Amino acid sequence: MTSEAVRRVQSGSPWEESFGFARAVAAGDRVLVAGTTSFKGSVLYGEGDPYEQAKVALTGAVEALGAFGLGVESVIRTRLYLTHQRDVDEVGRAHKEIFDAVRPVSTLLVVEGFVDPRILVEVELEAFRGAVNS
Repeated sequence: MTSEAVRRVQSGSPWEESFGFARAVAAGDRVLVAGTTSFKGSVLYGEGDPYEQAKVALTGAVEALGAFGLGVESVIRTRLYLTHQRDVDEVGRAHKEIFDAVRPVSTLLVVEGFVDPRILVEVELEAFRGAVNS
């Protein structure tokens, strides 16, 4: 795969710069979005509310697909990382509201924590864009 076949998009997260990663990367027919939380700039939305954090993070991840001309209908996989098992139902509710019509494969994991202890949810998406290569 040549470097022309790979395109990267930044979201402006301070962690992207300090850790050296992109919000979304398109390679061939796939677009990957990772490291998406409910932070927008330096503001954490939904502090203490797993449902709100999941909605903001999932919406932000879908918005990152827009740079490649894709939307929710292109999502084929989601991964949701939570800090508390008690939040599964609320995060699942947010996921269903966004992806019910699409039904991507999904993995939900409970993890020890995140880079900022106020983060309750982090999400990843994988989208398929068929034969489009730009």
